[in-house]
Amino acid sequence: QVQLTESGGGLVQAGGSLRLSCATSRRTFNSYAMGWFRQAPGKEREFVVAISWNGGNTYYADSVKGRFTISRDNAKNTVYLQMNSLKPEDTAVYYCAAGQRGDVYYSRNYDYWGQGTQVTVSS
Repeated sequence: QVQLTESGGGLVQAGGSLRLSCATSRRTFNSYAMGWFRQAPGKEREFVVAISWNGGNTYYADSVKGRFTISRDNAKNTVYLQMNSLKPEDTAVYYCAAGQRGDVYYSRNYDYWGQGTQVTVSS
């Protein structure tokens, strides 16, 4: 079992920045691709960004390209999401996920999920 714990959410003004972290307790963290998804009230969960198991490949939703950056530190079993130039439409609960199969863009391909952290961007 892999436990994921997100942190770093909060309230920020438009144009500001936040850095989310996702820590995992499992030593085999470095064998998993890691992704961030988000879900706004009344909307479906959507893909935001993902990173391959070794950090060699990253994948971004068009809506966050150029503003968000994902990275991972396998020595610390942690993945990070740096969010810059935040917009009110980025407001959502952000979820960290870990998976070892299939296309990283689809939530069904992730096996483990964190509890989520709220990000609120005020205009």
